Amino acid sequence: MGRDLKTTQDDKSNGDIDAFLKKVQSTPVARGGAGEGRLIFALDATASRQPTWDRASHIQREMFNEVADVGTLSLQISFFRGYGEFKATPWTKDSRSLTGPMSRVNCLGGYTQIKKVLKHALQQHEDKSISALVFVGDCVEEDVDDLCHLAGEMGLKNIPIFIFQEGYEPTAENCFRQMARLSGGAFCHFDEKSADRLKDLLKAVAIYAVGGRKALSDYGRKKGSDVTLLLEQLK
Repeated sequence: MGRDLKTTQDDKSNGDIDAFLKKVQSTPVARGGAGEGRLIFALDATASRQPTWDRASHIQREMFNEVADVGTLSLQISFFRGYGEFKATPWTKDSRSLTGPMSRVNCLGGYTQIKKVLKHALQQHEDKSISALVFVGDCVEEDVDDLCHLAGEMGLKNIPIFIFQEGYEPTAENCFRQMARLSGGAFCHFDEKSADRLKDLLKAVAIYAVGGRKALSDYGRKKGSDVTLLLEQLK
């Protein structure tokens, strides 16, 4: 029984990854200019998120490195934690400027504040178009209809949400999948064993935000793994 459940979850995760990358490749990109992408990287920093937060501090640097040959990535990191705390870094094109602030943040217990993330993304888009919102989290403790309504608004403004859920909490998964679909984005599971896949998928989103389909195809040829497998299926 345990092995059957594990196999089912692994198959589900693999299917999600293929579907996720397919959606990334087919999503129109809004950019500030040729070879320029603006991406919000949002994280749940409540108590259960500390391992993901630690990984994110490394991933964001790698995202910058991967897009260097494609164009320019402007990145903003936002997070929520504790009792009503929501913060966002300034926009930056220099990964080193994010290292210090992220290293000083510890996760704190509290309820999710995904609604603030979505409202913030919409406000930022009003100032200057953003290419996409990436959200990493594991649960939802808010009104699903409210979140889906905001996700629908983002879809109308061509701001796809790419959601990475750690674990398989079913209520959160249902909400996340609806949010991704309404926004024109995509959903994918990950766990501790698929940390490398998480990095590759986040890089794929960043590269696509900067350079579109061609850049993602070039990345797939260079990187291989899930990206190449997807591209081969789409031919």
